Amino acid sequence: MPKQEKEAPRFKGRISDWVLYNNHQLIAFNKPAGLSVQPDRSGDLALSQMGAAYTRTDLQAVNRLDRPVSGVVLMAKKARAQKQVGKQFEAGSVEKVYLAIVGERPPKDEDTLVNFLREKNHKNNKTEVAAEEGPDTRRAELHYKYLASGERYHLLEIRPKTGRKHQIRVQLAHLGCPLRGDTKYGFKRSNEGGVIDLHSWKLTFAHPVSGEAVELKAELPEGAVWEIAKEL
Repeated sequence: MPKQEKEAPRFKGRISDWVLYNNHQLIAFNKPAGLSVQPDRSGDLALSQMGAAYTRTDLQAVNRLDRPVSGVVLMAKKARAQKQVGKQFEAGSVEKVYLAIVGERPPKDEDTLVNFLREKNHKNNKTEVAAEEGPDTRRAELHYKYLASGERYHLLEIRPKTGRKHQIRVQLAHLGCPLRGDTKYGFKRSNEGGVIDLHSWKLTFAHPVSGEAVELKAELPEGAVWEIAKEL
């Protein structure tokens, strides 16, 4: 009997179209922007619920993406797999590569950003860069590289070294380069559906059983703005 699939409201295709990787331990999806990884107050169907229906097993998210962000989301079918890969994330041994579209070109073509972040407003779900390190801050580090420009926008490769809440969004905004569509962090105009142009492109980790390197790569979102990245 074929696996039951659910149509994702407002999203193209079925969940099987989004599967990047699947075995007894793990499954990975190319999450569309605008879809929540876990159930939230909206009551909308979440990726974890759709994935559980597709695999017929409970799934636990190993990494998470903000709802407006697209790209690789890894989930575990077994608690042991979640724990082992989760330790790799905590140790910083997982390689994460994002692609970002911004309206302003950074002052340098390549740089490492280090900031101290604090959660500014729980109600508005917003993070800010603190002037200095403090008891309520967390260190955030990422490396960016300028890749290309279109008529109006610029493409950056982002490699976060830490995994803080809204880290890429707030650090790029603090640099003067907010993500296209990210009005929460300073971009002037929103995108349709409230999504932002940040894509979790690649994720590389060690398989929890074999120890072999696994590289996941998520196809870019559709849309003219992503034509700037078509040669990647």
